[in-house]
Amino acid sequence: MRVGVVTFPGSLDDVDARRAVALAGHDAVPLWHRDHDLGGVDAVVLPGGFSYGDYLRCGAISRFSPLMEEVVAGAEQGLPVLGICNGFQVLCESHLLPGALVRNQAMRFVCRDQRLRIESTASPWTSAFAVGQEIVVPLKNGEGCYVADEATLDRLERDDRVVARYLGGNPNGSMRDIAGVRNERGNVVGLMPHPEHAVEEGFGPGTDGLAFFGLLEALTSA
Repeated sequence: MRVGVVTFPGSLDDVDARRAVALAGHDAVPLWHRDHDLGGVDAVVLPGGFSYGDYLRCGAISRFSPLMEEVVAGAEQGLPVLGICNGFQVLCESHLLPGALVRNQAMRFVCRDQRLRIESTASPWTSAFAVGQEIVVPLKNGEGCYVADEATLDRLERDDRVVARYLGGNPNGSMRDIAGVRNERGNVVGLMPHPEHAVEEGFGPGTDGLAFFGLLEALTSA
């Protein structure tokens, strides 16, 4: 399958995301934020980094990139979209996911290997996991605190839309220890930790992150 990885000005994990896609056995297709065409890709990854230097709010400017119009339109038609860290912020700014990411509660940048529990497999991006499975992937963010009103949080919990939760201590103050969420349809996932940095033995904490990119097996067999 062809998986597009978008590069915004300030992206710094786009190459890592493309490598993760390739290691998962798919074709990684570079996409530029000013493109007006997704090039017929089967899925899209919005990578981590500091798009536009995180001016205004993280992801607030990238939301208006020409390519994001195509991403939003595609997502509304069922295109699988994964937003990692800054990509998660872009998805929230684009209203493809509810809530927002704000400054870490301790007002410090966090960088560490992070334990997570997979809470939902009702998405092609998490379908290769088991509910309750514990994994370790790197986390690195300054504005990774997930917030939403109580009604939204209750709805996410009720509808099985929390995809991952922090274990071993909340690193950034995210409400209800939420590390990632999905949309109602399940094709759009936002994740604050970085699975693309845990795809190869000897580089990072292991290979727990690779299954996020093998996700597309669910689409292949559908």
